[in-house]
Amino acid sequence: MGTSTTTHASLSEQFNADEARVNWHDETLWWVRQKRDKAAWTLPEWEELRETASRIKHNTLSNLHQYLLSFEEKALANGCTVHWAANAAEHNEIVLNILRDQKIDQLVKSKSMLTEECHLNEYLAANGIDVTDTDLGERIVQLAKEAPSHIVLPCIHKKKEEIGELFHEHLGTPAGNADPLFLTRAARAHLREKFLTRRVAITGVNFAVAETGEFVVCTNEGNADMGAHLADVHIACMGIEKLIPERKHLGVFLRLLARSATGQPITTYSSHFVKPRPGQQLHIILVDNGRSTQLGREDFRNSLKCIRCGACMNTCPVYRRSGGHSYHTAIAGPIGSILAPNLDMKKYADLPFASTLCGSCSNVCPVKIDIHNQLYQWRQEITRAGYAPAGKAAAMKAMAMGLSKPGWYRLGGKIARRMMRAIPFLFNNRLNAWYKQREMPAPPKETFADWYRKNKNQSNQ
Repeated sequence: MGTSTTTHASLSEQFNADEARVNWHDETLWWVRQKRDKAAWTLPEWEELRETASRIKHNTLSNLHQYLLSFEEKALANGCTVHWAANAAEHNEIVLNILRDQKIDQLVKSKSMLTEECHLNEYLAANGIDVTDTDLGERIVQLAKEAPSHIVLPCIHKKKEEIGELFHEHLGTPAGNADPLFLTRAARAHLREKFLTRRVAITGVNFAVAETGEFVVCTNEGNADMGAHLADVHIACMGIEKLIPERKHLGVFLRLLARSATGQPITTYSSHFVKPRPGQQLHIILVDNGRSTQLGREDFRNSLKCIRCGACMNTCPVYRRSGGHSYHTAIAGPIGSILAPNLDMKKYADLPFASTLCGSCSNVCPVKIDIHNQLYQWRQEITRAGYAPAGKAAAMKAMAMGLSKPGWYRLGGKIARRMMRAIPFLFNNRLNAWYKQREMPAPPKETFADWYRKNKNQSNQ
């Protein structure tokens, strides 16, 4: 695993090769984090909202079976068609079967991290279906043949000049034009034709209400509304954890979501879908894909409270300086590093180690997920399962042995200090991961223990 080109360490090293990009990526996401803080501080009841949301989600997860059946019953009564998918493969097959029943080979899709998780676009393309992502950021990365790097800001890793080149190549805009307003208008004209000519629209789901059988889609561009209202068939794809018990609970989550994500009081559009309009079909696909397994893991159950705001990414010092693609999974950052090992512990064994465990992610989470604690728990699970890198596992064992025996610890420190003074190149080289990005500290002339023994009597006086 340590030599793989798809580990977080190796992929983040590629991202860090462009220092200027890393710096503005870091600064931009921190700016969004600051907007979140300002929005939160305007509400005296902010912490009460977080606690309330966390408890509502706890109740939902504790009674998920009951709420799912209630949601299905109400949705069916509303005239919707409800499908159940145990995993990503079943989800993708259900979508394809709906399209084939309608003899459809073109569709529009708004932002949906669940479809990214299921690799729906690639699956449909392999089966001859043309998918157009209509969220501007998603469309940009789709044209670039890349995955989103952020769950709210999909193309945050791209510069406007790169987007201008993409649009010149694919949309025919003038070469060298990187004006954001011009590019947005070009994208709008390009997408308008897609909306008007596609009979099927796929959306994600932000919240689903067990009490009423309705679901809510939150966007800032209105692309989900445009697609769903113009299409003859609307397919809504949702993870089973998106449920909340009652409609009144939306007031809590809608106040938290946009403030945590972008610092807005609320998303521009918060659209409720209850029943298909006359002549339209509305399909809802309820997807498990490992969620039941995560629900059964007591240490990691709280991760299913996530409302996909991205706040943990915006604050994470590792994510900000390594980029979303370094996580090699659909949902990047701290929350993705908890969710991904649940799907494949071996494949994603590196991700829980891509953290400083500083706790900033837990501090900003609007539903109070103990993210840094779960990352720590995953490290233990992965090590026990034998999936930790061999070098890291050996180093940790050696460190544990040294730290548990004071005599060995003192001897090791003495030898290391002498070697750093006499032959510094043993430490100051590319084999030392710490040295790649930092200067090694000068070896101290004496240890703290030595200093304390000499001075403890003076401190008592």
